[in-house]
Amino acid sequence: MADKRIAILGSTGSIGRQALEVISGLEGMGVCALAAGENWELLAEQAAEFSPDAVAIAADEGGEILRSRLADRIAVLTGPDAMTELVRSSRPDVLLTAVVGAAGLSPTLAGIECGSALAIANKETLVMAGAVVMPAARKAGVRVVPVDSEHSAIFQCLAAGDRSELRRVVITASGGALRGWSPEAAENAAVEDVLNHPTWEMGPKITVDSATLINKALEIVEAHWLFDLASEQIEVVLHDESIVHSYVEFCDGSVIAQMGLPDMATPIAYALCYPDRPLRATEPLDLAEIGTLTFRRLEGRFARAVNLGYEAIRRGPGGGAALNGANEAAVRAFLAGEITFGKIVPLVEDILNRAPAEGGEQADLSALVAADSWARREVARAVSEP
Repeated sequence: MADKRIAILGSTGSIGRQALEVISGLEGMGVCALAAGENWELLAEQAAEFSPDAVAIAADEGGEILRSRLADRIAVLTGPDAMTELVRSSRPDVLLTAVVGAAGLSPTLAGIECGSALAIANKETLVMAGAVVMPAARKAGVRVVPVDSEHSAIFQCLAAGDRSELRRVVITASGGALRGWSPEAAENAAVEDVLNHPTWEMGPKITVDSATLINKALEIVEAHWLFDLASEQIEVVLHDESIVHSYVEFCDGSVIAQMGLPDMATPIAYALCYPDRPLRATEPLDLAEIGTLTFRRLEGRFARAVNLGYEAIRRGPGGGAALNGANEAAVRAFLAGEITFGKIVPLVEDILNRAPAEGGEQADLSALVAADSWARREVARAVSEP
């Protein structure tokens, strides 16, 4: 049997690196394409190890060096459209989208056009344009399997019943690096403190999102589009141990939860191998050793951040695009030292509340891109004001 051909967008990031580790330990898989944003040095190392047919890098810097190192045996694409071109030329069996932010949208749509199964770790694509991506995937008969641990859990739990029997889904939240901090202390938290997540190893953007809990707002919108859920069917609870990744409740009161140690390799492997479950050497979950699992309702700044997800759904498809654009820009400003941590949620909230409310579930891609761009400009304007 021929290897399943895998393309990884964002191969030098946290999810991409872990995906390559997973693939190296599994039989029947081959890497046909790799793409990165800027880290051409690591991309060159990965290409040397996994021998893809082609690589792509968005930043022009390093492109010539990559060509000098790889071009005799591996095609090298560069520029802002390189990832999309890579997907169209490689036509993978499975496309893992692990790039951060709206940059994942165009190559995801290209993957759908090629008929590639999608393993989506780029939640921003669905938050921004789920109204376009999911109908396109259904029309093309393309399978979409989420890589986010929470949505992977929901995906697996939903198999326990018919969709008509579903009552609600509950997404768990670790609370991020500042979960034990007072609101006053969190207001001016340093970047290094915000990036010190207690349980998960993730990239800087999602680690900041975890600390604000805007990641749960994004996940609410993502679940809305992925699973065709009404906002009333989606809830969020705090769960310090990160053992229960999500759970679902059916109409008879039965609750199905997906549990496991906090290890992104598990949902990555599940998405790449679906519908099969790969045989992997993993540390067993010992609930007796853990002893206690804790769950808490959202309050204060956490509830304020999570409610942005419900507001985005209420505003229609453009609401998700505005939420995504504003948050990406605000997080970038925080990481650059331009705003304090405590300014992120109020800034995103203000911009979302001023975004046009469209209503309905239909959307034009150009309108979504425009809403995303508008929100980013509004953040830039607010940050630049004295």
